[in-house]
This record gives sequence, structure tokens and C-alpha cells, in this order.
Amino acid sequence: MSSKRFAGVFTPIATPFTSDDTVDEKGLAGNVRRWMTTPLTGLVVLGSNGEAPQLEDDEADRVVEIVRAGVPRDRPLIVGTGRESTKATIAATRRAADLGADAALVRTPSFFKSQMTTEVFIRHYAAVADAARIPVLLYNVTMYTGVTLPADAIEQLSAHPNVIGMKESGNDLLYISECINRTPDDFTFLAGSATTLFQSLCAGADGAVLALAALLPDECVELVKLVKENRIAEGRELQRKLTPIARSIGGGFGITGLKAALDLLGFTGGLPRPPLRPASKQIVETIRGQLDALGVLPVRV
Repeated sequence: MSSKRFAGVFTPIATPFTSDDTVDEKGLAGNVRRWMTTPLTGLVVLGSNGEAPQLEDDEADRVVEIVRAGVPRDRPLIVGTGRESTKATIAATRRAADLGADAALVRTPSFFKSQMTTEVFIRHYAAVADAARIPVLLYNVTMYTGVTLPADAIEQLSAHPNVIGMKESGNDLLYISECINRTPDDFTFLAGSATTLFQSLCAGADGAVLALAALLPDECVELVKLVKENRIAEGRELQRKLTPIARSIGGGFGITGLKAALDLLGFTGGLPRPPLRPASKQIVETIRGQLDALGVLPVRV
């Protein structure tokens, strides 16, 4: 299978929780149905925006099951399987494959920060990729983990036949360019920050995994298309338009902002899982204003 099957635009879906802190299975299934009517390439389940670290293994497996049931086989489903130990990551990746995942998105282990050297990362990912029956995508998310996968490690791991790409959640364009320049053409690089999507695509990214694409799938897909077609001025203008809401649901208000935005657009955002708290009224109104400015809010009756 060509690794470029995973080029394009994905959204890392939120996991909606009910007031009694269980997964809202019906809401989740409804959200997936709606996303499948959009031009998104596919979905990412159990990423950072899916509150993956907050889910027990049985809950995580159930979420994958529900999402896979709603995603046709011709659209790729990527599942986050990163854990702190190599053993647990291999086990989670095996379960994801059993449940129909097309690829595993494996975040960097990070608890023992100072000991996460290039060599440690290479050994960890190589062991996971060796054991996995599905392709592996490296996942660097420094804003949450506090560690950064060194470009040396990425370059070496890109030679592994089962490591097919990476998602970089930050917006350090020097790092992004270095990762792209030091990996083969068939290695899929996915940008994870909607505030610098245009710039990442200009640097050579193959696509993106964006929380923003859950809210504005057409616009995110359009931006990728504009850059591919070298319509740079139009791409830059669309990026400018999308940046305020991208900032709010990214580093600004994070997952709680994303969930509030989903609720405003008629999806089931649901509650976050404690200790995270729902967005304040003030945050909800800020996001409402930003969505309203884009003309995407449903008409209130």
C-alpha cells in the first residue's frame, strides 16, 4: 500500500463525554456520520484532541470500534496508540489493528523527559514498527509532552519499511522543513497546526491532521488544494481568514474550546473528562463570534 494513502486532510476527533463521565457513544457515532459527508480524507481517533491519555484501554477500544463502524473501508482510519512503555504501545497498536485501524499514530513517550535521547526514541519506534501489523506514523506533540523527536531520529526511522510518515503538531517552520528535507519522498509529512498550515504546505507537507478540520473541513481541504495548485495568494488569504478560530481551538482554549465549537455547529462536543473543565461562557462567546464571522453557524430558530 502506498504510504501516500495517508496524504490529505484528517481531523483528530473529539471524544464526547456525558455528565456521568462516560463516552457518549450515540453522539460520537452521529459526529462520524456527519464527517463522512465531507471531503475529509479520513479520521484520527484517540489523538490528543480525543483526550486519549484520559481513556481506559477498554473505553479506547470501544471508541475505535464505534468510529470504524462509521468510516467506510475506503477511507483511512488512523488510531493513536502511544503509551509510555514500548510494551504497552505494542499492545495498543495490536488492539487497534484488530479493530480495523489502517495506521497507528504513536506519540513520543515523555515521562522520563531527560532520558528521551535520539537512541531511546529510535529503539522504541523501531520495536513498535517491527511488531505492528499496520503502518506506523511518528507523532511529535511538544506542547503536551515537553519533548521533541530529534530530526536525526526521524531521518533514521524514515528508513524503516513500516514507519511511513509523521504528524508534527507544532508550528516551528525550521523544524518542519528539516523533517521534510531529511526524509524520503514517500515519507508522508502531516502538519498538525492550523495556524501555520499554509506555511507548512509551502514547505512541502503532504497534508494535515487538524482539529480545525472537524469544524471547517471544506475550507481546510480547499487550502491544501490551493497550495498544490500553486494559487499562493488565494491560499495565504484563506489562511488569514481561518487563523483566529484556528488559534482558539489550538493553543488558545485547547480541547475545551474545540468541544464548545463542535456544540455550536450542531455536533456533539460533549463535556471534557475531568480534570479538564468545560469552556467558560466567555470562551464560548469568543468562539461563537469567530464562527459567526466565517458565516458557518447554523441559523437559530
